[in-house]
Amino acid sequence: MAQIRILLADDHNILRDGMRLLLERQPGFVVVGEACDGRETVQLAQDQRPNVVVMDIAMPNMNGIEATRRIVEKHPHIGVVILSMHHDESYIIRSLKAGARAYLLKDAVKAELILAIEAVVDGRSFFSPKVSRILQEDYFQALGRKDADDSYDLLTDREREILQMIAEGKTNKEVANTLNLSLYTVDTHRTHILQKLNLHSVPEVILYAVRKGIIS
Repeated sequence: MAQIRILLADDHNILRDGMRLLLERQPGFVVVGEACDGRETVQLAQDQRPNVVVMDIAMPNMNGIEATRRIVEKHPHIGVVILSMHHDESYIIRSLKAGARAYLLKDAVKAELILAIEAVVDGRSFFSPKVSRILQEDYFQALGRKDADDSYDLLTDREREILQMIAEGKTNKEVANTLNLSLYTVDTHRTHILQKLNLHSVPEVILYAVRKGIIS
């Protein structure tokens, strides 16, 4: 099995040391670099070409969200796991829009970090249970304030199936192959899903799916 190359980005040396010790105990995991600010992280991602970057948000010189955006823009194959103390929904949304595929809080259990790394390597998203609960609570509170019905009921069975696959990170081609559909058909379903749910991007689809408990 190929090694999973990991870059650690956090401005606290003790936290990076702890993560390195944890991750390098895992078979197939190797830490290829450490960075203490966003600019250094972007440069090391260019030099070391890791599979995964474990990224803090609050770092000097360049924050983790901007560093994520720059890394994913140049190297879309690199999966970014945000590990942050910030649990406000706005940080989660901004991180996803920047290209992160996983979001954990710093009080997450160690096993969650390992699961998140494995998920993003497989092209999937991952949120710690606490983050999922925050998103779900905010979502249902917003629905209550708006006195709105959930538009998920408007989707057909096929659209719900495709919604989940999109949220899991699958491309239109992968969805088409899995469901034995044409690319045109998948694209049409995708358009209808976005219209019915009033969503406009893959990050919004992922957030919606997490809030609904469709993915975790």
